[in-house]
Parts: sequence; C-alpha cells; structure tokens
Amino acid sequence: MSSNLHPMLNVAIKAARAAGAIINRAALDVESVRISQKQINDFVTEVDHASEKIIIETLLTAYPGHGILAEESGSEYGAKDSEFVWIIDPLDGTTNFIHGFPVYCVSIALAVRGKVEQAVIYDPSRNDLFTATKGRGAYLNERRIRVSKRTQLKDCLISTGFPFRPGDNFKSYLNMMADVMQRTAGLRRPGAAALDLAYVAAGFTDGFFETGLSIWDVAAGSLLVTEAGGLVGNFTGEADFLEQRECLAGSPRIYGQLVPILSKYSKFASAGDKAAVRQAAAADAPVSAEAEAAADVERDTSAPQADAPKSEDAPF
Repeated sequence: MSSNLHPMLNVAIKAARAAGAIINRAALDVESVRISQKQINDFVTEVDHASEKIIIETLLTAYPGHGILAEESGSEYGAKDSEFVWIIDPLDGTTNFIHGFPVYCVSIALAVRGKVEQAVIYDPSRNDLFTATKGRGAYLNERRIRVSKRTQLKDCLISTGFPFRPGDNFKSYLNMMADVMQRTAGLRRPGAAALDLAYVAAGFTDGFFETGLSIWDVAAGSLLVTEAGGLVGNFTGEADFLEQRECLAGSPRIYGQLVPILSKYSKFASAGDKAAVRQAAAADAPVSAEAEAAADVERDTSAPQADAPKSEDAPF
C-alpha cells in the first residue's frame, strides 16, 4: 500500500486483498465450494460470505463508527446513522466463479453523505487493483488510467449484462442489444458489472450498459469511470443513478451517442417511447421468436418463482 494514498483507500485496499486471498484459495478447488441459490440464476457461496466477513472486519477495525451496506448482510453491521457508509460487493461475478470462469472481482466503495469518494475494485485472478479517490484520478496497479479516446460508436467495444432474473423483459433486452450491436464494433457480456465499469475506466472497453443492478454493483466502478474522465448515469443520461437499477457508462463522446439509443428503454422514458418499445418487443421478428422459444423452455422446466426481491434501500 502506498503512503500517498488516502488513509481510507489504503484500508479498503487491505480489505479487498484479504478477500481476494480467500477467493483465490477457494478457486483452486471450486467444485468443493458450497453453493446456494437466492433465486433463479442468482447464486451465493460460502466464499461470498467469507469474503464479506473479512472485508467488514477490516473496515470496522479501522473505522468502527462507519456504516456498512453489503450485498449479503445488508446494513446488519456498522453504525446505522453514520455519514460514512462502505458499500461492498464481496464477490461480483459469483456465477462465473463457481464455473471456474476467471472474470470476477471484489468491489468496495465509501460514500460520504451519499456521494462516493473512495473506490477499490480488485480482480484476484489477475491481481489487478483498480483504485480511485474523488478528485485524485483513477489507477490500475498504481498507473493512471483514462477512458478510451475513440470518438465514433462504430469503432467501439461495448460491454453489457444479460437479463437473468424472474420478471426481466427478455424481448425488450434483446431489442436493446440489437440496437447497440449493429452500431458498434462488438458487444461483450463478461458477467461482472463492477469489473465492466473498471474496464471502461481503463479504456479496455468504450462503454457499458445494464439494467437491474444494485448499488453495490456500481458504486465503486462509477467513481473509477468519472475519475478516469468518463461519464456514468442512467439510460436517459441523468447522473443520479445509483439506486435506479440501470447504468450507462462511457467516455464522454461515446456516452453521448449511447444515450439516444438507450433512453427509450429507460424506466424514465416518455410514455411514447415506452409504447414504441413495447410494440417492438411484441413484434414477430426472428429474434423475438427465439426469445419466446427460450421462455417456453424455461416455463416447461422451471417451477413458478416469486418476483425478484428489490434491492435493499441504501441510507442515501
């Protein structure tokens, strides 16, 4: 850890590396890891819990008066009324992890009076450490990073996430991806939103969009993107997005080109735009037929499921 870093960021780095060590040990024999299912395609493992535990212990040992908002334990630990709240995803990309697919990370952010001021995203399989302090820039392994310099969407690589929760509108998402895909050099779905945002900050990809994300998925990555010179918001381009369950990020020029494409799919879109999206989703295009066939298979093979739980309200 560097003495030049903010003290709170140094503690977050210590916590992230401790969690990464737990994850890496478990990855050596991932088939022995105990797994449970929160809902369809939403998994949690004993590694998630162990990682979260060591992160919380590390943070509260240094700052016992701070609050905690973590994916698995919510606000159970830490102070309940602190202006300082650590937002933690102990293992983003759990589905990748349990399959041995090495795209996952630890995400830790510190919000002060509702604004993210410190961020760490740690990829333990590559030993890549992304860090940011508000106003001090973003870094990968202590090297300053900046968002991509590409200016035309047709030259860009964009990352996204696919719908997997009960109640997700699969047809609409396919139409959204088709709208983006035909205008870009490529679309990718790595499967860990926090790492997707870190990659936008580093210029590895030019943009990212996804719906259904919780605050712990995007808090740290959002600061990385803005400190690297990028923009992040919801699909209509509004910056107050952390708890709106839709996220769009990119370099300023690319962000500006993605907003007109994605805004009609936003839950904040106009009534006319929403009607047009519903009409397109209901159309009998080949891609929609494939989606319907996939849905039929899932209905035949799955028991009825309750609606996906909403993200726990954050104290902001």
